[in-house]
Amino acid sequence: MIKVGTSGFSYPDWVGPFYPPGTRPAAMLPWYARHFDALEINFTYYRLPAPGQLAAMSARCADRVTFSVKAWQGMTHTEEASAADIAGFTAALAPLAERGVLGAVLLQFPGSFRPSAPASRRLAGLASRLRPFPVVAEFRHRSWISEETFRLLRTEGIGWCCVDEPALPGLIPPDAVVTAETAYVRFHGRNAEKWFRHGQAHERYDYLYRPDELLAWVPRLRALEASAERTLVFMNNHYQGKAVTNATQLKELLRAPDELTE
Repeated sequence: MIKVGTSGFSYPDWVGPFYPPGTRPAAMLPWYARHFDALEINFTYYRLPAPGQLAAMSARCADRVTFSVKAWQGMTHTEEASAADIAGFTAALAPLAERGVLGAVLLQFPGSFRPSAPASRRLAGLASRLRPFPVVAEFRHRSWISEETFRLLRTEGIGWCCVDEPALPGLIPPDAVVTAETAYVRFHGRNAEKWFRHGQAHERYDYLYRPDELLAWVPRLRALEASAERTLVFMNNHYQGKAVTNATQLKELLRAPDELTE
């Protein structure tokens, strides 16, 4: 099973390109759920979710959407998360798991996070504290690409996050690696010019994939699907609704007969 969605949904600049004109924030999620069956939640990276907040979001979708929840930055970037913080985070996730709509917890690490013995212990520790929820790790430096990394992730039951991003030194190239029950892919766009140098954060993700660029991913996604119990795919090129356009196109490509996508 491959589910396709976007990273985030409540962008004001999606009103017009995706949401009908005049759509208020409270009406965005139900509208989103009419078009996609998976959603990556971003706000949890910036602040811990309140008790019941994620359950309420699922209820607004009539439990039709599978949620991936990005871990709080205090767990992945600053290491300031206390045992109480992590307990509160997992308590907020529990209702999603009970409803059968928790796809994964995404540990998004910074580019400065590199392979080492302490890093391995940190990964294992986070995975242990987040069990039994499915965990996926996204690394931002290609030094993590090694059989040693893949063995560690398989041992700890952590999924490898495949990515599509600019072909720049140090970044991770496209791949199709499965290390746990959940296969995971994030499309960040290929805006090489603005990736490291940009005035506004959204400039990095201002990129619209061409159909042929998406088509090249279909065999990889099929390979992931064959090796994992579930495959989650999210478009993070969110500026001006480009993620919605590309997610819709990718869904159509995946529905097409195999002979039409070869």
